[in-house]
Amino acid sequence: MEELAGRLTALDPDAGAAVRVIAYFDRLVEGRAGLEALVRGAAVLSGSTARLVDHDRGVRVRVEADGRRRDVSGPARPEWPSAPLTPGGSPALWLERPGPCSVVDAMVLERATSAARLVLDRTRGRAPARAPAEDPALLETLLDSGAPQAARLHAARALGLDPSGQARALALPDGHARVQPLPVPESAGHARGGRSDGVADARPDEVALAASLLGPGLPRGGRVGVGPAVPVLDLPGSWAAARTALRFTADGTEPGPRTVYADELGTLALLADVVGPGTEPPADVRALASAIAATPWLPATLYAVVTAPSLRTAAAELNLHHSTLQDRLTHAESLLGWSVRDPHGRLRLQLALAVRRLMVGHTVLPPG
Repeated sequence: MEELAGRLTALDPDAGAAVRVIAYFDRLVEGRAGLEALVRGAAVLSGSTARLVDHDRGVRVRVEADGRRRDVSGPARPEWPSAPLTPGGSPALWLERPGPCSVVDAMVLERATSAARLVLDRTRGRAPARAPAEDPALLETLLDSGAPQAARLHAARALGLDPSGQARALALPDGHARVQPLPVPESAGHARGGRSDGVADARPDEVALAASLLGPGLPRGGRVGVGPAVPVLDLPGSWAAARTALRFTADGTEPGPRTVYADELGTLALLADVVGPGTEPPADVRALASAIAATPWLPATLYAVVTAPSLRTAAAELNLHHSTLQDRLTHAESLLGWSVRDPHGRLRLQLALAVRRLMVGHTVLPPG
């Protein structure tokens, strides 16, 4: 290598110097040198102070041109020549002087960062991807019940999840998933709105779900099926439950829950196993469809009746006088063919509304 560098120097001094830089860092790598030695090499060869920073792995090394280490906490300047640890990544190694970057400087930066990446991967583990929360392949592996546990464990760690912690899966109507890490065990009903149908009030719930979410943010006002909180390695089960919960959400054309928690569905979840878009509608669902088609105000009225704790509360939610609601219910009962003012009738109505929602078939089935 030295002979080659000498010959190249006679023809092109920059090319000869670049070869010497390559040889220098190759020797450091072969000798399993540490980060400080690599940064020192970059500083001495370039004649400039060199700084290596990797925030993800807690690394900050700064060596001045005389070879002495003097770490400082000030920000790097954009005009300094720099190179990332990985292609397309953020700058991680700087030469602390204004550009432009010479041929030798460019080679120093390239070889030093390449060597530093090897050392970091060997000693501190591979850095997480730049945007781990947006890595759909890792999420897919984490939620795949057929994936080996070792693969799911690797995916969890790569996503920054604590494998001993808890999390829950969220299902969206476009088939994509989100995962919400839960640093402490979540008690039933925590951070939920308190509706009687297992559905949280929209805004507080959206805020709660948006916290510490893996994956892009939730669409504002969109439908979400929320799986139960489980140990991280059990997330495939939470994902399956979230997909079921999503089927109970309303698509916005009629009143109904936009967010449904799987662990609050209870026995109602069994309906999802026997009802699908192609299922023959039961008589109550057919009656409900006919009544809604003939009476535009009916969906909101019936939804209020089955979710409110009393008819007076339902009237208040609908901004109606109590007697007006009574008149509406009389009309609704004549269309449906059963009473909706007693417990049995409200149960029939609630089941009919749920089955109707399941049969709409507007949900894009998630992969897996």
